[in-house]
This record gives sequence, C-alpha cells and structure tokens, in this order.
Amino acid sequence: MLNTLELAGHGPVIPVIVLQRLEHAVPLAQALVDGGVRVLEVTLRTPVALQCIEAIARHVPGAIVGAGTIRSAADARAARAAGSRFGVSPGYTAAVGAACREAGLPLLPGVASASEVMAAQADGLSFLKFFPATAAGGIPMLKALAGPFADIVFCPTGGITAETAPQFLALPNVKVCGGSWLTPTDAVAAGDWGRITALARAAAALRPA
Repeated sequence: MLNTLELAGHGPVIPVIVLQRLEHAVPLAQALVDGGVRVLEVTLRTPVALQCIEAIARHVPGAIVGAGTIRSAADARAARAAGSRFGVSPGYTAAVGAACREAGLPLLPGVASASEVMAAQADGLSFLKFFPATAAGGIPMLKALAGPFADIVFCPTGGITAETAPQFLALPNVKVCGGSWLTPTDAVAAGDWGRITALARAAAALRPA
C-alpha cells in the first residue's frame, strides 16, 4: 500500500481538481502528467467525481490519482473502489481514519489546529494536510506547529498560489503543497489542455523561496 509521504517525492505541488464533466477527466489528467505533475487529487465535490477518478485510473497510466474531500466511511470505500491510490480529507476524525484503513486507502488527513494534529498522530499519521492553509494562519501557523510537532510534516492546501507556494515550500516541515491554480475553471471548460500543461510544467519546476 502506498505511503502517502511518497506522494511528495513526485513534485512540489499536488493539484486540487474539481471536475464537472466526465469527458474532461482523461484529457485534463494527461495534460497535467505531460507537464510533469503525476499526483492528482480529484475532489468528491461533484456528481461525476468518482467516475472521473475511475477514468483517470484506467486510462492515464502516468497518473497517481487520489480522492479529495473524504468525509465518511462510504466516501473511503467508494474512492477505493473507483481506483483511488490515496485519499485526502478536509479534517480528521478517528472514524474517518479507521474507515480508510479498513478500505485500504492511504489517508492524507486535514488538520487546522494542534488538537487535530495530536488526534491524527495518535492514529499513526505523521504526514498531514494543513487546511485551509491561508485562512488557518498560513506560514506563521506552520512555523508555530513546528515547535511542538517536530516529527510532523505537512502539505498546506487552501489559498496557495503559484506566487506564494515557494514561501510555503521553504518551511522545513512542508514537503509539498496543494493548489487549484493548475486547473483554472475557464481553461478546463474550454478544453485548453496546452495551458494546463504549461501551468503544470511551471508548478513542477517550483523551488523553495
């Protein structure tokens, strides 16, 4: 089973993807992979999300596709059945952690406070999504968490841009960051896959500030 920390080894940014139409799934995923971005988080926020994950898992062999917005045991089971290699949750509960373990779905759990970090760590999780990163305190909060949680590393997601990502990546406790800027709504709607490949290429080349 995939160790979620391995995801960080594939590049500095994990795109957070919201797909409204099934026919966009494969060309979008291929455009990202062509730009050097292999780890893809498809959020379970739309009716076609699970079908999109299944299509990407089947038809884009270079992609490592996971499901975002895991909030329940049913989400975990459905994501795993669709072909997700990992799951991402907006927050963390022991029940969600247990459900993902039961489903064989490696979890990158969301946390926004010290208490949530402790709850996730108590269940054996040490690579955590810091969400919503900017709203929850951004870089100052991550620096503050580094003191008591020197053994925890983060993937900050939420409100991060191509311009601010290098500042987050410069923190010792940040391994990778999540972002939606790689898949602009207008580019996806227009099928402008060349633009998305260019954004992916730029994201793959990001370095700490």
